[in-house]
Amino acid sequence: MENTIKVETTDGIATITLNRPPFMNAFHREMTETLGKILFELSADPKVFGVIITGAGKAFCAGGDLKWLSDCGGKSPGESFRLLATIFHQAILEIRRMPKPVVAAINGFAAGGGFSLALSCDFRIMEASAVLRQAYTSNGLSIDGGGSFSLPRLVGLARSIEIAALDQPISSEKALSWGLVTKVAEDGKASQQAFEFIEEVLKRPLSSFSASKKLLTDSFGTSLEVQLEREKEFISFCADHPNGREGVSAFLQKRLPRFTKTP
Repeated sequence: MENTIKVETTDGIATITLNRPPFMNAFHREMTETLGKILFELSADPKVFGVIITGAGKAFCAGGDLKWLSDCGGKSPGESFRLLATIFHQAILEIRRMPKPVVAAINGFAAGGGFSLALSCDFRIMEASAVLRQAYTSNGLSIDGGGSFSLPRLVGLARSIEIAALDQPISSEKALSWGLVTKVAEDGKASQQAFEFIEEVLKRPLSSFSASKKLLTDSFGTSLEVQLEREKEFISFCADHPNGREGVSAFLQKRLPRFTKTP
């Protein structure tokens, strides 16, 4: 059986490596199901505090495997794409629901579902020579994987429509200037810098990060009144959390806080 996903954990940070390099790490059903399952398990694992997603070889991910989709058990194209999108979207939801930082280490070409997967992460570290492409519309398709949700929130509606309409390659320099990526790394250094970035995030309480991530993610679908109520509940929860108590005590005592990594 193909080992399409590899996972390695170091110092509480798990690295998920998409592992189909001959196919530019493109997704088929088994690989996509495995990714969702792994994300679910890492989210619940108390010994894991952050997650990196990267690709094996020279690509991050080329999206859905169009050959597999075309040969998918005699189904119509629409049925095949619906099946894979359903599974892929569960993995995207696991990333957005995860109470831990998730960083895409974009080590090479990221297109289609790979583009959307990277956008779904909390942060993106992109190697200097890597390239992003929306890719869907050039193949007669429309955006999935939450890309139509993430893209306009990162770069605005007008630029999102331009990206969808023209599907031009996006260099690391342009991606950084447009706000598509968090930072640009030297070639071969994306995973290392992603690891260091998570370590920096984890200097602050994971419980506060988790609450803030959920509030920000859900804010686009709520009214101000609902969001204010949610903020009240979350800040109350955080204040009662050991990290909240420690943070306030440290501030009042004019000392550095000693936080735990409890979400």
